[in-house]
Amino acid sequence: MGNIFAASEVVELGIQIEKNGRDFYKALVRKTKDKKMAGIFEYLAGEEEKHISVFKGILDTVARYEPPEAYPGEYFAYLSDLAGDYVFTKKDKGAQIAMEVKGDREAVDLGIGFEKDSIVFYEGMKKVVPSYDVKTVDGLIAQEQSHLRQLIDLKNKLLTKK
Repeated sequence: MGNIFAASEVVELGIQIEKNGRDFYKALVRKTKDKKMAGIFEYLAGEEEKHISVFKGILDTVARYEPPEAYPGEYFAYLSDLAGDYVFTKKDKGAQIAMEVKGDREAVDLGIGFEKDSIVFYEGMKKVVPSYDVKTVDGLIAQEQSHLRQLIDLKNKLLTKK
């Protein structure tokens, strides 16, 4: 497969993934009965918001790719469909998943899974962007690895308290 995506499309999907992560944690804030966990979920929602800002900053630095389209948004729709198996690329999916969570530990485990999936998604996308955009995608991966480390630390703290 040739290089058909630019970093701008990957970053746009990253922004959607982060928005869904933010919505996931905000919904958990409203759902949990434990005030301490609500504070943690609020913190995690804030972290997702920071990632959105970082990704928007990255988006401002990459060249915008304007592919030929039959209609406005066709190419991005194609890219979104290509990433369709990745749950957090779908608008409003984060809050929907949060409503199905049965406990705080499950919520943290899901968050860890989402971060791991994000890293795998971005690693896979590195294969389809031009070589000059790989550094930008690597920046996205570094952000996700940082958030993953925070969630794993949180899980370890939860496990030692129970």
